[in-house]
Amino acid sequence: MAVWDKNTLWGLLFLLAGAVGQTVIYPLTSTCAVRGSTVTLPCTFTPRKSFDDGGKEVPLKIVRVRWCKNHLLCHGSVPSVFDSNSANSDPRYQYLGDMKTNCTLQIRDVQQGDSATFRFRMEADHSKGHFTNTTGVTVRVEDSTKKRIISSSDDKKLSRGETVTLLCASVCTFHQLEVTWFKDGHTLSETGPSLHLCPLTAEDSGNYTCALKKNMEAVYQCPKVKMDKVTVIHVVVFSVHTLLIITVSSVILKRTCCLQVSSREPRHVEAQPPHVTEELRTNEEERGQAV
Repeated sequence: MAVWDKNTLWGLLFLLAGAVGQTVIYPLTSTCAVRGSTVTLPCTFTPRKSFDDGGKEVPLKIVRVRWCKNHLLCHGSVPSVFDSNSANSDPRYQYLGDMKTNCTLQIRDVQQGDSATFRFRMEADHSKGHFTNTTGVTVRVEDSTKKRIISSSDDKKLSRGETVTLLCASVCTFHQLEVTWFKDGHTLSETGPSLHLCPLTAEDSGNYTCALKKNMEAVYQCPKVKMDKVTVIHVVVFSVHTLLIITVSSVILKRTCCLQVSSREPRHVEAQPPHVTEELRTNEEERGQAV
């Protein structure tokens, strides 16, 4: 049996501790995204704290983090999509992490060329602290037209007053990509990934389309809203009642206006000339004296 001295044993323990503690974890080893959208690649890492140098523990510090595309080790002069030591990184690739534990990468305005495997690498102030997880994250880019509309109701006979939610879905994520909704070819004001129809009316019947960047592909036929007999009777009674009120009000208003006009008309009084009046008074006096 081999005899291990104290320094060799401690050195082996430090080496094992460093190897075990040095990790990069990708929660998602593969994902897909719609072209033009934004996709996030979650990532966490645990750097090596120190290494043994002839029985002396030497601390390590992370000084550089990188993300590469389609390269196994992402080291040396290999081009990086993000490099903390470079100011020339493509602005579409945003590093959301830090130098401690978070190595998340976000890809904005995803393009077809982003269909690749991305790998994270950390580099310390000593080569013993360098590490790359060769597993990486594989991104698959799909065209924005490959989508569908999912309805919250499988019932083809919808009733008045119900609530239906339409979801513009895709096999891939389209985070931060604007969604446009259409009804029978006319643009609606809603722009989110889901469209809520609440409460349903007969006017909600029609063809619904969701579009990403003006590509109309996914179509949903909204069934005609069903109205029961009681509802129809209520609508008819309400309509007749409203018509009757309008008719009576019109008659009353017309008569009131006529009365007001007639009361305001001036009366015509025929005035006699002064000489005629004087002549009549003289004749009456003469008749009185004769009597």
